[in-house]
Formats: sequence, C-alpha cells, structure tokens
Amino acid sequence: GPSPLFANLRSVEANGPFVTFHLATADATWPSKIATPAGSVVDPAEFPRDGLRTRQTFPGSGPYLLSSYEKGVRIGLVPNPEYRGAVPKEGEPVEIRYYPTSQEVEKAWDAREIDVAHAGLTSATLASLENGGDPDARLSVGESTVGRYLVLNTRPAHRPLGRVAARGAVAALVDRGRLAEAVFKDTVSPLYSLVPRGVTGHGTDFYDVYPESDPDWAARRLRDAGVSTPVRVTLGHQVGNAAVEARALKAQLERKGLFRVELVEEADWVRYQERYKSGEFDAYVLQWSPDFPDPDTFVQPLVGSGNTLHNGYASAEIDRSIEATQRFVDRDRSIERFRAIQRVVAKDVPLVPLWQKKTYVVTRPTVTGGHYLVADDSGVWRLWELGRQR
Repeated sequence: GPSPLFANLRSVEANGPFVTFHLATADATWPSKIATPAGSVVDPAEFPRDGLRTRQTFPGSGPYLLSSYEKGVRIGLVPNPEYRGAVPKEGEPVEIRYYPTSQEVEKAWDAREIDVAHAGLTSATLASLENGGDPDARLSVGESTVGRYLVLNTRPAHRPLGRVAARGAVAALVDRGRLAEAVFKDTVSPLYSLVPRGVTGHGTDFYDVYPESDPDWAARRLRDAGVSTPVRVTLGHQVGNAAVEARALKAQLERKGLFRVELVEEADWVRYQERYKSGEFDAYVLQWSPDFPDPDTFVQPLVGSGNTLHNGYASAEIDRSIEATQRFVDRDRSIERFRAIQRVVAKDVPLVPLWQKKTYVVTRPTVTGGHYLVADDSGVWRLWELGRQR
C-alpha cells in the first residue's frame, strides 16, 4: 500500500478544520505526498475515527460515481451530478474492463468489445500500430517515468545473491537493448539508473560502472570474489510479457554457465507481492510508477530503510542522503544528493534497472480524447476527456 510515502510521519493532530502533520525530519516533499490518493480527504461522518470502515457504499467527491462493480472484471462509472471540483467538463459514462493477460486484451480489441485500450496490448501489436498497421485504430504515445527493475535479494551471505560480487555479475550480464528490442519491440527504452529519464537527478550509473552484457567480466568478478559457479537462483515473475521477459533474462544470466536460474511464475498480483515480501525469490521483476513528480518517489520507497521491495537492503549512507534531499524546498539543490544515492545503489546493486516504459493508448477512430490519457505522469486518469464523435 501507500505506507512508504508516510515513513516520515510521526503523528497527526486535528483541531477543527486544521490538520497538523508532525514529521520525524524536515520534508519538503510532504505536500506532494499528501496530495496523492493516499492523502484523500474523507467525510468524518462516513469514516469512524477508531476503526476500519465497514459500510459497502462508496463515498467520494470526484467527477464520477460508481454505478457497478465486479471485482477483477469491470467497473461502471457515470458522471457525478453533485461534483464541484476542478474538472471543468462533464464526461461520458465509462465502463472499465480488466483482463488477466495481454492476449485477452487483444482478443477483446479484435472482437470490438472495447473502444479504448489504455494498457495491455502486446508489444508486437503496439509496434505494428506505430507503423500504421491498423487503419481502424488511433494511437497516442507519451513518454513515461515508469521504471522496470530486477530486484535482488540481499539478505545474508548464505543466500546466492547475498554477496555484492554475485549481484554485480548479474548487472554485467543483463542486456537491456536486447530486452527492449526482442521482447518489447522497442516500445520501451533501456534504463541505467534508479531514477528514470525525465525526473530530476536522473543518471547513468549502471552504464558507467558495469559493462553491458559481458559474461567474461562477470566471470572475473565471481572468480575474484571466490564465488562458485553456477550460482543457483530463483527468479520470480508474472504472466504475459513478463514471462517472456523472464525467459530472456534467464538466458542472459546463464551464459557461460555462470548462473542457473529457476523461473517461478505467479499470476495473481497480490500473491506475487506476498511471495517476494516473504523472501521466497532470490530475484524478482517489478515495475514502479511514481506517486508524485519528484525523484524521492523512486528513492525512499525503493532503497530507503524499511523499503517496499523487502529485499533486505538498507544503507545508512543512503538514509542520511535521503534525509538531506528532503530538506531542500528548492528541489534543484537536491540533485547532487540524488546522484550520490544512485552511485551507492550501483555499487551495492540491490536492484538492476532494466527499462523505462512508454505510454500507449489505442482508441477507435470515433473516440476522442485518448491523447489526454498519456498527457503526463500526474497519476490522474482523465477519463472525463473521452468522448465519441456523433
């Protein structure tokens, strides 16, 4: 959940209409954090102060009302006639449908069961659409700051990746360009740092420290550290494109017999989180979306103490640097600190950046407003911009 956003929160004090947040340390990013959905303002008449809410109705104040709900299948939304917020226009009714795999999204698209594909189409289909492969589709493409990472379990040295030399060898064996081209048909871009491109403090530390796809370098690293090969690891992954990606990573890591990788697939997202949290995997693949437009959203939750990755990694040096970055109201003054954090991450290798996502929205030619869904990384889903030509 959103708890990593509030790691710095000591207590909350409410006095009439005024709320005071008491923080453990100064944090200039705090206004951004409480402006996320994790800091939603709620009706005190609907939410008890001493327990969880148990009613099955859905209070809210947004531009839409929930008209129907089938868990994991569909959500029906209709315009909220009582809405008085910042959105200037009333949207159309929208039904959101969920599919477990990319293949099922494609089937629904081909069968004309959906008018908008906001996510889920396979990379091959998206690449074809970019080349004008379907005249019955309108494609909107936007840059994204969503990052994809290979998370490494750094727990004690008796674990296969507990030693930094083994993790460094993993970093040197990964071929990001091959992943981007062969698996994702260039619908993603290679990523060489914790903080993605387009975010303040982005660097290229994994490019600077490690060779790209060099098994000889990795073999020397393991041999010099006295690490026996093959290093046997379990790699957790999900289904669809993630399974194809995992097979490609397995092939890359197993070159020259340096690693022996057992793939462990988990289709259920909640169960996947439970399994990596329990330390079941030696490595696992995770995608991370920013909660607010600041590099802190990639740093504190991913490599700070008590991070959400649950890979056993902690660094006092990084924690001190995180605290220092949060003191600067002028965020440009934090850039060098964030770059220093990323140098430590490249040295310790608690994760390996893989690629950075692009945002694709595909609509029928009669649907308008699809480009608004890729407008920025604010996290606001601008469904009210969708309409249909009459």
